[in-house]
Amino acid sequence: MADDDLDLAIGVRIKELRIARGLTLDELANASAVSRAMISRIERAEASPTASLLSRLCAALGLSLSAFFAEEDEEVSPLARREQQAIWRDPGTGYVRRAVSPPGTESKVDVVEVIFPAGARVIFPPNTASAGMTQHVWLFEGEMEVTHRDLAHRLMPGDCLFMGVGDGHAFHNPGEVSARYSVILDRGRS
Repeated sequence: MADDDLDLAIGVRIKELRIARGLTLDELANASAVSRAMISRIERAEASPTASLLSRLCAALGLSLSAFFAEEDEEVSPLARREQQAIWRDPGTGYVRRAVSPPGTESKVDVVEVIFPAGARVIFPPNTASAGMTQHVWLFEGEMEVTHRDLAHRLMPGDCLFMGVGDGHAFHNPGEVSARYSVILDRGRS
């Protein structure tokens, strides 16, 4: 999907979810800590949301990023073939996120693969809408520095870090090559 088409699809999806939940732009802005003006620009496909911003919007809407990118009209299957998995590139850092988990299942766990460019950094501020969600970050290749609750953790291949999603955290690739890792997100009990 071309970037313009993806921006349009993201904007339409945000607006549909906001309206379905009976939220005004102001209410979503307050819940997500994203300005009303920025949400409006995203809904009109005039701006591409960064990973941090989209994560805050999704949390305020009660969704993980995986659930956000899942096609609602798709037939639910327990198998997600690689060529069918949703891919999104963060316009701010260039990191590539692949939703590995089969969409639409009843699972509260999402598995995501990330390719994180050398030198890239992304910050996810604390978000009460994500309280109760947890994640494991399992590094396969490269190196990563993940800061959680003001404590920096240096990850090398094979390392796995557990943390709360709503606590706020920062990802940084201090290396000279891209890092590849998986995020196993547990959205908690419903």
